[in-house]
Amino acid sequence: MLADRKLLIALIVLAVTQLIGWGTLSLPAVLGRQMAADLDMDLTAVFGSTSVLYLAMGLCSPLLAQPFVRYGARRVMMAGTVIAAPGFVLLSVAQGPVSYYAAWLLLGLAGSATLSTAAYIVLNEIAGQNARGAIGALMLVTGLSSSIFWPTTVYLAGMLGWRSTCLVYAALLLLVSLPLYAFALPPRRKEYAMGAAGGSAAAPTAAPARSTFYLLVAAIGLNAFVAFGLSAVLIELLKAEGLTASEAISFGAMLGVIQVSARAVDFLGGGRWDGITTALVAGLALPVAMLLLMVSGGSYVAAATFILLYGLGSGALAVARATMPLVFYDKAEFAKASARIALPLNLLSAMSAPILVALLTRYGSNALLALVLACSCAALGMLLLLRRRRPGSAAVAAT
Repeated sequence: MLADRKLLIALIVLAVTQLIGWGTLSLPAVLGRQMAADLDMDLTAVFGSTSVLYLAMGLCSPLLAQPFVRYGARRVMMAGTVIAAPGFVLLSVAQGPVSYYAAWLLLGLAGSATLSTAAYIVLNEIAGQNARGAIGALMLVTGLSSSIFWPTTVYLAGMLGWRSTCLVYAALLLLVSLPLYAFALPPRRKEYAMGAAGGSAAAPTAAPARSTFYLLVAAIGLNAFVAFGLSAVLIELLKAEGLTASEAISFGAMLGVIQVSARAVDFLGGGRWDGITTALVAGLALPVAMLLLMVSGGSYVAAATFILLYGLGSGALAVARATMPLVFYDKAEFAKASARIALPLNLLSAMSAPILVALLTRYGSNALLALVLACSCAALGMLLLLRRRRPGSAAVAAT
């Protein structure tokens, strides 16, 4: 009962802090043109902030593997939050590319310590073998970050300007996220602190083959390239397809709700299938969505159907990206494996937004959609190969 209470508290704390963490980073996705005009930068350069963010997160993630194990994810997340607030302050006073990218570099360093991977490690520390269900529950809420923060960002920027909005977000991190980590988030279980698995823990499974790790990285990375890239340029893509700015923002806000719905289905059936199965089913929806938008001629109905299919597929894939390593790695190795996977995942995510926005602005929406279609199909092929490599114990557990 005490363990269940600790897990519930951890989920509440992480839900709030992850919403804040991801939501506050959505400034360019919503205010990209306004920021570009104020900073005297073109739109592609402003979206380059996403590259800097994910590049910094990717390079730092492997370096944090040992601190996560030695000090616990809670302390690492507190340190990351302290770094994030000055990042938003620096962004608020940026005057050109150098200071602008320096701010995003600082936010990327903080993100490697506070965002998704760190949250999943916390849940693994507290929930152990129930980590998959706990991660799914967390993602039910965090999928709403765009639905909550995109309209919020538009409102704050309209009232205060985007620079003052950055200061509001810095205060939100220090006054809400940091105290929650410090005083509300439960500590990790004793066996993690002692560096031992404990007498009741399951024996570690055999390490998967190196080629399996590469397939896992490729499948997760390609899907992340599509998901993070499209999330950054979605409003501009919908506008290129003929929607007005207000319609594009409304569709973007709806996307978060649809993604959460897909995560809810995965969560409710989490005891019946594993992350690989979820990824395979969800991965089929993405190519269909891309093809539909490519051949539709920009109709309103096609855009709505695209949002529905893409939202369902990407929402379920977000859970799968977080839980697929649990199929191949036991809880003792999960933190290290997640930190290793985070490097290529974040590097691909770093490249996604500038590549997609460059394709969109220079060659049109079909060029962008063709690339993400190819990536989605390639990821689906990797998942089919991984399906054959499930460890016997994972396959049994999934049934």
